Amino acid sequence: MTLNGSVIARPGLEHLVGGVRAAVDRHAGWQRTASLVAGVLEERLPGPDILTVEEQTGDPAGYQSHLLHVEPDGSFSVLAVVWRTGQVTAIHDHVTWCVVGVLRGVEHEERFECPTGDHLVRVGESANAEGSVTGFAPPGDIHRVCNPNQLTTISLHVYGTDVSRIGSSVRREYDLPIRSAGR
Repeated sequence: MTLNGSVIARPGLEHLVGGVRAAVDRHAGWQRTASLVAGVLEERLPGPDILTVEEQTGDPAGYQSHLLHVEPDGSFSVLAVVWRTGQVTAIHDHVTWCVVGVLRGVEHEERFECPTGDHLVRVGESANAEGSVTGFAPPGDIHRVCNPNQLTTISLHVYGTDVSRIGSSVRREYDLPIRSAGR
């Protein structure tokens, strides 16, 4: 993954950021904030043209993040992620809440639990299509995301922290065996 740190004015982003700011300023817990921000994204999800044509191309070396906004007080960040065919994250969890809206394509997500610390159990999966919005907050946020499709996927991610300051929303990557439930 690469993180393009240049933040430029984006048409249509101000309306979205204003809604996210109002949701975050309610100072609810992480689960509730993720739910409130998801409601904002459902109403104000921009199109893939929030990125330039060049940015929409992605990077053959790995999925690429473009930092679009960091709230001045560090309370949230907005990124667009471009996923070329076959690109996938490591299995990971997060330092804070996250809400994702799919701008183009389909983002496939697998969710896991780590019941004993020595293995993972896959507890669900979803194909998040264009226009869908999902959100979560720790604990219970272990997942892996990929683009298994032939077309490039673009998703918008809102994280409850300043990712430019901490470098990533990832708290931990999991390199553990995956076992079936009940084993």
